[in-house]
Amino acid sequence: MAGLSLRCGDCGVQLRSVEEAQAHAEATSHTNFAESTEAVLNLVCADCGKPCRSQTEVDLHKKRTGHAEFTDKTMEAAKPIDLEAPPKPASEAMDVDASGSAEPQELVSPEVNKEMLGELESMGFSTARATRALHFSGNSTIEGAINWLSEHQEDPDIDEMPMVPANTVANKPSLTEEEKKIKAQELRERARKKKEEEEKRMEREREKERIRIGKELLEAKKMEELNERKRIIELRRLEKEEEKRAREKIRQKLEEDKAERRRKLGLPAEAPAASKPSAPPPVEEKKSAFLPVRPATKAERMRDCLRNIKQQNKEEDAKVKRAFQTLLTYIGNVVKNPDEEKFRKIRLTNATFQERVGSLGGIEFLELCGFEKPEGEEILFLARDKVDKAVLNVAGAELNSAITNPFFGVL
Repeated sequence: MAGLSLRCGDCGVQLRSVEEAQAHAEATSHTNFAESTEAVLNLVCADCGKPCRSQTEVDLHKKRTGHAEFTDKTMEAAKPIDLEAPPKPASEAMDVDASGSAEPQELVSPEVNKEMLGELESMGFSTARATRALHFSGNSTIEGAINWLSEHQEDPDIDEMPMVPANTVANKPSLTEEEKKIKAQELRERARKKKEEEEKRMEREREKERIRIGKELLEAKKMEELNERKRIIELRRLEKEEEKRAREKIRQKLEEDKAERRRKLGLPAEAPAASKPSAPPPVEEKKSAFLPVRPATKAERMRDCLRNIKQQNKEEDAKVKRAFQTLLTYIGNVVKNPDEEKFRKIRLTNATFQERVGSLGGIEFLELCGFEKPEGEEILFLARDKVDKAVLNVAGAELNSAITNPFFGVL
């Protein structure tokens, strides 16, 4: 299929014919051309009839004139590229040669599209810079001129007006049919080679990128595994330390409970194995074992009574704690005011007493403390001569332990 245009491989400009390509090559020294099946854009303004060859030209025309409607005549103006067009008649070439040889060469500014020149000047470019851009970009499109300016804005002569011989166009030699074919073949070959080189370069870049990404992923995986191992080791260390602290706390708690029980039973504190006497005197041992018999037995019975109250009411810890506190209040009042009868008498019909103490089995504990129930009366009474502060102190200690010890009644 014949191409509808020629594309310059150096600047990307699309040209309608071989003649435009030759003119572009002579003006810009670009030689890399290839056939394209894409037609040169031809959008005609419906208001003023101005043809625009690119969307950039359309946008500039809209901005400058306010015209918004354009007719697409791209396919109407598109013609297959004729690489075998007949050369100009020899007579025309001779006339041109004759006219060129008769006059001395003079330099003039190149002819450029006046409308495109005006649009570039309205964008802020100087006349010389705009003329140079249009001349060296092939005088084809605004977009091509702007691209050329962006690539050559650092040139030292960018603001100088370009000058060409006045008879340059007239002296331009015509190509024969064979030369046109060779030229077209060269353009196609250059385009193919450039495309192959670009593909190879892109493939090398892609391979380098794949290698780089692979290395980064490998390093990231190694770092992640190392961090995971460190995290597991740290977790294990923290778990061991936590277990050690928990065991130490339990051991200390057991030692404290054991020492507290020995103190309440009236036993001496347990000495370390190295400091224990090898053979204490038998008489003193009998005395130490004989003296605490009575309070130890009473204390054990009190402790068993409190333990039974807690175990029988496992689901009502708040009520059990309130009962123990109420009993402790009764005992404390008697110890502080043993002569006050009101503190030594408790009415069993009292609703508060029954709710807090009586319903949970606390009457047995009061009887162990010395309270008695007179026959035919609904009271608990502690006679003044039966007030034993030692027993009451033991009862208070047991009640205080039951209230503050979270493990009481569990073991």
